[in-house]
Order: sequence, then C-alpha cells, then structure tokens
Amino acid sequence: MPPSPTPTGPRIKSPETLIAESGADLEGHGLKRTMGLFQLVCFGVGAIVGTGIFVGLSDTVAEAGPAVIVSFVLAAITCVFTAFSFAELGGAIPVSGSSYSFAYAALGERVAFLVGWCLLLEYGISVSAVAVGWSQYLNELLDSVFGVQLPTALSAGPADGGVINLPAVVVMAMAAALLVRGIRESARATAFMAVLKIGILLAFCAIAFSAFQEGNLTPFLKEGAGGITSGASLAFFSYIGFDAVTTAGEEVKNPRRNIPLAIMICIGLVTLLYCAVAVAAIGALGADAVGDKPAALSLVVDQVTDSTVGGGIVAFGAVVAIASVVLAVMYGQTRILMSMSRDGLIPRVFERVSPKTSTPVRGTLIVASVFAVPAAFSSLDVVVNLTTIGTLATMVVVNIAVVALRRSRPDLKRSFRVPLYPLSPVLGVGFCMYLIWGTGWTTWVQFAVFLVVGALVYAFYGRRNSRLGAAQAQAA
Repeated sequence: MPPSPTPTGPRIKSPETLIAESGADLEGHGLKRTMGLFQLVCFGVGAIVGTGIFVGLSDTVAEAGPAVIVSFVLAAITCVFTAFSFAELGGAIPVSGSSYSFAYAALGERVAFLVGWCLLLEYGISVSAVAVGWSQYLNELLDSVFGVQLPTALSAGPADGGVINLPAVVVMAMAAALLVRGIRESARATAFMAVLKIGILLAFCAIAFSAFQEGNLTPFLKEGAGGITSGASLAFFSYIGFDAVTTAGEEVKNPRRNIPLAIMICIGLVTLLYCAVAVAAIGALGADAVGDKPAALSLVVDQVTDSTVGGGIVAFGAVVAIASVVLAVMYGQTRILMSMSRDGLIPRVFERVSPKTSTPVRGTLIVASVFAVPAAFSSLDVVVNLTTIGTLATMVVVNIAVVALRRSRPDLKRSFRVPLYPLSPVLGVGFCMYLIWGTGWTTWVQFAVFLVVGALVYAFYGRRNSRLGAAQAQAA
C-alpha cells in the first residue's frame, strides 16, 4: 500500500484505503454482496432503458430526422470509450462511489467533490425527469385501456399547464419504499422489469417492421450534420445510467470480474435495441410523425395495428420500464452520497446503514423527498440538457482518471484494462466534449453556474469537514 499523503500534499485517497473503508461503515453495519452477474446486467439495463427511448425518441428524431440512427451510434461510441474506462476503474476500485471515488483516488478531493456534485444532475435531477416521463406514459396507458386520463392539473407541473405532477411523486415514493427494504428485493424487481421491457421493445420492433417503408428513411440527412450532432446530444440521455453498475461495487459478488463484464454487456445490448427501435419507428410512420408526439412508440403501434390494444401494451411496457429506471437511478444516488458522507464532505446522515435491512434508509428517504419536488413541478424538457452535460462532464473526468491512475499507480491490480491505451480514454474525452458542444451555450452557462455553487459548497463545508483533511492535520 502506498504511503498516505503528507499534511502538505494533495488530498488523494489510495484505492486500497477506499476499498478498506467500504468494508463497513462507522456504525459497524456494512452492505451485503448479494448481486450476481445476471442481476447486475439487469440492474444496468434497468438504469438505462426508460424515458430516453420511450419518451425522448421523438425529440431526438425531431432534431436529426432519419439520421437519428447515426445519432444513436455516435452517442453509443461515446459511451463505449468511456465504458472501457469505467470498466477498468470499477474492477480496480470496487466501491459504491463510482466516478466520485475514482476521481478521489486519481485526481484528489476537490475534483472528486465536484464530480459528486455533477452526479446530483446525473442521478438526482435525472430521476426527477424520469418520473415526469413515467407520468406521461401512465396517462397513455389509462387512455388506451380505460379511455380516461388523469386531470392535467394533477398529472403535470406548471410548465406543462398543470399544477402538480402527482404520479411522478408516487413512483418515486414506491421506488424509495422498495429500496429501503433491501438490495435483494430491489435487484429481483429490477431484473423482472428489465426482462419485461426488453421483451416489449422487441415486440414493438416486430410490429413496426411489418409496416416498414424504405421511402420513410429518405432524405436521410434531412437536418444535416448539425442535426446529427444535436440529435446525438439528446440521444446520449438515452444511455445515461450504464455507469450505475459501478455504484453497486460493494453489493456485487466477485466485483472485479462482474462489474467490467456487466458494463460491456449493457452497452452492447442497449445500442442494438435502440437502433432497431429507431429504424422500425421511422420506417413505419416517417420521421415527421415520430418526432411529433412524446409517446411515439404507442402511436406507431396504434396506427400499424389500427387498434389501441397494441399501443396500450407498449404504454404498459413504458410504465414498467420507466419505473425500473427510477428504482435503479435512485439506488445509485444514495450509494454515491453514502461514499461522500463517509469522507465527511456531506452530512453524516447519508452514510448510516440500517442494521436490519443493510440499506441507507435515511439517505434514501431524503433523496426521494428532495428530488420529488422538481418531479412534481418541472417539465422533462427543462432538465434533459442539464442532466446530459453534467453526466458528460463526469465521464471526461473518469477518462482522465484512468490516465492519471496508470501513471501514479502502475502496480494497482486491474481485472480489466482499456484497449488501445492511451488512445481509448483520449477518444473518450474527445467524444464527450463533442457532445457537450451540441448541448448549446444556454446549457453551458447553466452548468457553469452549477459548478460555481458546488465549488463554494466544497470551500465552506466539504473541505472544512473532510475526514482526510482532519487526518492530515493530526499527522502534522
């Protein structure tokens, strides 16, 4: 084990220290390793496949037209290079903190805190956005099956012409209730929902391809190269969540093997599924029709089958799919906050694990309560770009962390190594920056303000309460 940093040195925590500290929290109650490879893959798919494809496909098609397929592939390539980096770091440092912990080990505490701050966008704000998408498809399902819809005042926020989005709050409450019961129950539920939604998307492809018309794919570059770039930035939202696999590092059996393998399986499976769904939808109705309605998949099935039954089934699949994303993403947020709390950078309440359920009960309830507020009162469109840029920023740091850790710790045990090093992480940074460019200057300004606020929180709370900083001071 390398020596601890000196009192005047950088606040970098060694991988061995991170792993040792994750064995049990300060209350003496640790997380339990109960997830196997299949459950981990289902957890990853559960975190990825949801609002982005069921609700966000229409926005992506509206930007890129038939070339949305290229947008999905471009977003996938970005994810693949970064997934290699996550796989290497997840296998070497199998703890719950994900990119926050990786940055702590490679780049130091300040960068790690800002990464954790950005993860509030990827996990916290995105779970609110996902809950809003769930509410939209719940109304679609009620309309298809019973011919009724919830009143707009109670199923949409003020930005969408309503008062409060109660269904979005309800799905977050259900996810929190399941998470506090235990990871075994949550993993089983996620696995069931992941298998179900993949089956429904495959059924959608079969129905839509039966009405496929080649002419609907022309002109292919209808919106030009700029449309592809903008579409790729939006399509990236559909892939957010694959890194959630690394947040389960302390609850996975044989994590050094299963975490890298699960990440690669998830990215490959989801990319094939998204491209097939996009081609099938546009081929059946055309880009203009698909890009005109949020619940586009239900619309496609309704028109192809000339019945509302198929659309109702797709809507049911979307309700299940999006609920599983809420569950998986909320899980990831609580584990990241738990890691930050262990380090003293945020209040201690988030690190406490219940001896009865082996879950961070209080932290889960706080997360659900806080992020239910934007879910109740905001619009999905408002937060998608901000969530995307926050996620891309953390991925830039993860790619850099691979290079930094290779140089500072060449002796570290790595169960997976990124191929074509150092080209792979460099390309990962490049593709992430390319998609950040596509989010637009308004989002850049919002994100810059968000980072400044995070830097101030670290300066006035995190740095002063850091346990690593306290240990360095005692050693002086």
